Amino acid sequence: MKRDSVIRASEIGQYRYCARAWWLGRVMGYRSTNVEVMRRGEHQHRAHGGGVVRYHRLRWLAVALLGMAGVALVAWLLLGQGL
Repeated sequence: MKRDSVIRASEIGQYRYCARAWWLGRVMGYRSTNVEVMRRGEHQHRAHGGGVVRYHRLRWLAVALLGMAGVALVAWLLLGQGL
């Protein structure tokens, strides 16, 4: 498959935002003049994505710790009642 025949999801978003800009870049080969701004934006998106991943990992850790605490509490109550 030729590289030009693949349309990426980001291109669909670009097309929905501005079909003319998509056409100028994809068909005519023009490049954006905002390269530095786009690089900063990509960096910010990656940093935010990393934060989201860390949040989800910490949330699952918290749920696991709460579950373990619940099991320990139930075990303590049951063992305490048997004595």
